[in-house]
Parts: sequence; structure tokens; C-alpha cells
Amino acid sequence: MQHYTPENFQNCTLGMLLGRTALVKDRILDSHMQPYGVTAAQFKVLIIVAQYGVDTPAELCRYLSVDSGSMTRMLDRLEQKDLIVRRRCPDDRRQIRLGLSEEGQKLADRLPEIGAAAMNELLGVLDPGELTTLEAILSKVLLASGDTLAAMRLGAK
Repeated sequence: MQHYTPENFQNCTLGMLLGRTALVKDRILDSHMQPYGVTAAQFKVLIIVAQYGVDTPAELCRYLSVDSGSMTRMLDRLEQKDLIVRRRCPDDRRQIRLGLSEEGQKLADRLPEIGAAAMNELLGVLDPGELTTLEAILSKVLLASGDTLAAMRLGAK
């Protein structure tokens, strides 16, 4: 279904609203992670490693849609903070495997609590039905646009 034309596109604010919502979410997450010395971007890496079992930089790049150079710098910072460890793959020494350090695991155990508080701060204005509808609509858009990561995650629910 085509909702927009060149004539009415100037009234289309959806892209801006989606982008601003993502920025505000990250700002709120930054504030919740500040006591731990971790940014929202670093939170995302840690939670993906902890909850989804992602253990390679390339796979993290796919999950987060970032380039390998940015991911290398992110992993360097997390390693300096003693939150992740990088190990050579025993089967192919060219590959790097990621894992949580002991400190990283302690923080990862708290991430669901911290993330829930941040999301509640962002979305607490919605009633439960509105939240369910929002999730359903965004999921439908992502699946229809071929987002394979969304399809994998939603298939797991």
C-alpha cells in the first residue's frame, strides 16, 4: 500500500519520529549506564554477547549495523574496561572469539534490570495495549522489509 506521494511527503514525519525515538532511548540508556562507566552503545554489545550468545566481532557488526572499524574500537574500549575478553579461535587462529570477563558477567547479570528501567522510562507513558500495538507494528514493518535479525528474534518468541 502506498501511503506517500511526492505531494504529501513533506508532511511525513515518521522517519524523524523513529530516529528521534532511537536517540532518546540511547540517551536514557546512557544515563542509566553512567554509574557503571558504560555507554548505551557498549550496553548493546554486552547484552548481545550475554543474551544472544554472539561471540564474533563480525556477527556483532551484523546485529548492530556498524562497520568493523567501529566495532574494533568498541571492543578495545570494553576490553580496557575489563568487561570482555578476546581469544583466538582454536580451529581457525585468524578468527577472534568474544566472551565476557568475570567483571563483564557481573555487569551482564544486571543489564536486564538496567535495560528494563530505561525502557520503562521511555515507554512508561504508554498503556499495555498501546505498547503491544507498537511492538506489533514495528515488528510487522521490520519483517516486511526483510530484516532477518528481527525475523530470527521474533521467531524465537
